Amino acid sequence: MEAYFDNSATTRCCEGAVEIMVRALSEDYGNPSSLHGKGLEGENYIKEARHKIAKTMKIKEAELIFTSGGTESNNLAILGAAMANRRSGMHLVTTCVEHPAVSAPLKFLEEQGFSVTRLSVDQDGIISLDKLKEAITPETILVSIMYVNNEIGAVEPVAEAARIIKEKNPQTLFHVDAIQAYGKYIIYPGKLGIDMMSVSGHKIHGPKGSGFLYVREKTKLKPIIYGGGQQKNMRSGTENVPAIAGLGQAAGEAYENFEKKQEHLRQLKNAFIKGIADEEWAHFNGRTGADSAPHIVSLSVDGVRSEVLLHALEEQHIYVSAGSACSSNKPAVSATLQAIGVKRQYLDATVRISFCKDNTLEEVEYCVKKLKELVPMLQKYIRH
Repeated sequence: MEAYFDNSATTRCCEGAVEIMVRALSEDYGNPSSLHGKGLEGENYIKEARHKIAKTMKIKEAELIFTSGGTESNNLAILGAAMANRRSGMHLVTTCVEHPAVSAPLKFLEEQGFSVTRLSVDQDGIISLDKLKEAITPETILVSIMYVNNEIGAVEPVAEAARIIKEKNPQTLFHVDAIQAYGKYIIYPGKLGIDMMSVSGHKIHGPKGSGFLYVREKTKLKPIIYGGGQQKNMRSGTENVPAIAGLGQAAGEAYENFEKKQEHLRQLKNAFIKGIADEEWAHFNGRTGADSAPHIVSLSVDGVRSEVLLHALEEQHIYVSAGSACSSNKPAVSATLQAIGVKRQYLDATVRISFCKDNTLEEVEYCVKKLKELVPMLQKYIRH
């Protein structure tokens, strides 16, 4: 049996996305900026993707900018908003548990003279709304907070944060990294008070190299890529029609039978946790109940380094992650685990298990069984 439990790193492309991408690559391959019929075919794929995605969030189709993925979406939101609004202030607010695609551009902005306040989190990875309120000043032009933490599945109070931000400073823009949340939660940015929101295609069974940034109408934003003026000058470059088409298809499918899919994810997560909860070597990080993301489990194991456990499971055809897989294939000490106060001996002894709609309870049972066999053996081996 094979059990792929690294879905927060990437998912398998759904059949519908593959089919539409093949058609866009091999048959309807025109440049969407071309004025002839072949170009119109390409443009129609983009229009259809806009329609499908906008429908999932109840937004205007014009409020979408297609990008190469989550990293570009985050960079466009943060750098673009900072550059467009710097005359109003030079202060930004974020959290200490953000993905590098958020924390790195913010660090760059600090080097350019901006100031950044990083909110701490509690042991579950959740920010304090009181601290958020204190952090916002008349000079604050942007707040960037992730919806779901990619390592421990913590769900931030996005709606409450938006309300506080707008009450304290109505001019402050609110950006949400929803890369681990879109497709797992029903998200209506307009209703929630979100000004910008980043999404990545390959986290929702779409292709790698695809993503979008939702930008609320009339939000001031400067582009970070210049050229031919595609997408109303906000993201120049010939659109990646096959990737956009696949992304649109995956987004539409993600919200079909939504409640059933979410219940399935919860069943998988609960079965996994229940299966090893009584083991003395098992320690879960963050919340594990209904107030946590349905698809992510962070597990620390006594006396077994994460890389050792990862490769031991790999030999059994079980695939998990040693923390976030996005920054490097060589795991570093997790800023998130440090921020929530995980004990030092667990910082390099933690793996992430992440589920998707295609996983089965049989796969979970197989993983639990192998963990119970492997961990005592690995502990004994390492002690000697």
